[in-house]
Amino acid sequence: MKRLALSAAALLGAVALACALGSLALTPAQVWGALTGGADPLAATVVLELRLPRALLAAAVGAALALAGVALQGLFRNPLADPYVLGVSAGGALGAALALVAAIALPVPVAAFAGALAAALAVYTLARQARGLPLATVLLAGIAVGLTLSAALTLVLLQAGQRAGDVLAWLLGSLGGKGLPPVAWVAGAVALFGGGLWVAGPALDALELGEDVAAGLGMRVERVKLGALAAAAGLTAAAVAFAGLIGFVGLLVPHAARWLAPPAHRARLPLAALLGALTLVLADLLARTVPHSEWPVGVVTGLLGGPLFLGLLRRSVDLRQ
Repeated sequence: MKRLALSAAALLGAVALACALGSLALTPAQVWGALTGGADPLAATVVLELRLPRALLAAAVGAALALAGVALQGLFRNPLADPYVLGVSAGGALGAALALVAAIALPVPVAAFAGALAAALAVYTLARQARGLPLATVLLAGIAVGLTLSAALTLVLLQAGQRAGDVLAWLLGSLGGKGLPPVAWVAGAVALFGGGLWVAGPALDALELGEDVAAGLGMRVERVKLGALAAAAGLTAAAVAFAGLIGFVGLLVPHAARWLAPPAHRARLPLAALLGALTLVLADLLARTVPHSEWPVGVVTGLLGGPLFLGLLRRSVDLRQ
């Protein structure tokens, strides 16, 4: 409980910092005035229309990716599983690219969400060809679907011409200029699917011990696996639809939650959501305050997450020797 309170306080502080810092630096009094209606019009516009919606979207997307990562790492009993292992991200990327380049009468977020869910359905259909829902088959189906859709995305980029830059900018991850409606959508996905994972926490704990153990405890293994996969796909689809591809949050944050929280999903999931939100808010703050130009937030998470992941991998190898 103490770690949850500290994480929540740190998240609020990060959001406040994100509202204050930028090309126009604001004082804490100006930020507070904007939030309470007592600031000058310029400060109110900057905070309420630009910085606060962006920070809230970063928090919602970070929480979604972290929750999906916790679900998948527990489900596959593999610390290297992440929200993109199901090929959902590739489907979302292809949907967004088609909306940007081809004559599809759909907004980019809607097309990305549709593509992500179509990819998840394809993975599920392929995996169901085997008896039950074997996790190894799900993993292989996700890799196959992801590679196929990535190849299709490459073809779209080759045909994009002058629009290739727009597609690439979206693929690198962006949180700016989207307003409050996307926040509501992603936060709704976090509440719906994250709440479902929390309710299923004891079943996920049993499943983490092995399918035979879970079945011996009377758990409906196939139903729990399908529910966890659907929740991870929904969370990832919502994040990809409104923020593009943002790597490493769903891979690394669950590790931190595992170290800090008791070994139970009902303790791990809320902490992971807060840590994921905090991580992406700070990463986006760094992305838009670097000198001379704004970086895509996906580049920042990649630059910071890559070395951290290599450190974790090396530590894991050292412990096994």
